Amino acid sequence: MSAHESMEQADSAKEAAGENRRIALLIAVIALCLALSETLGKGAQTESISKNVEASNLWAFFQAKSVRHTTVQTAAEQTKLGLGAAGDDAARAATQKQIDDWQKTAERYRSDPKSGEGQEQLSERAKHAEEERDLATAKYHHFELASAAFQIGIVLASASIITGMIALAWISGLLTLVGIAFTALGVFVPHLLHLP
Repeated sequence: MSAHESMEQADSAKEAAGENRRIALLIAVIALCLALSETLGKGAQTESISKNVEASNLWAFFQAKSVRHTTVQTAAEQTKLGLGAAGDDAARAATQKQIDDWQKTAERYRSDPKSGEGQEQLSERAKHAEEERDLATAKYHHFELASAAFQIGIVLASASIITGMIALAWISGLLTLVGIAFTALGVFVPHLLHLP
């Protein structure tokens, strides 16, 4: 082997080592992006589950209030029917007072802005929890797609080191940009794309 060939091989080896360092740096950046999207995804998933439980609890409370409201309203209406049969004025007054109390209680079960636990307020709170759950779920789906893009990017960048095919590193870089785009969508506009 001549000195000239030997120098060409040395230059080629230096070039390959420099290329491998750049690809290793790309892998490190992608791994950082992956860690970020995974963390955001896990937080969104936890939020989604939490808000789903909250909405379920509020709807169960709403149903309990509905049952109570119906029971008290029915008792008031049935007692009203028997009011004419009451004997003296004192009995009628006591019965009417009970009917009025039941009707106030039924109204409080329907709407109670003071405690926020009337059917109307519970319904609004449950709907709000469902909206927050849906938002967190949308974020989660974007972060999952971003994580998949980052993981595939890492695999392709690693494969480019082994095979020497620089095109794989470029595809890896493009997938990283796709992952960053999905992460940004998840953070800023999760309802822009309707993902399953």
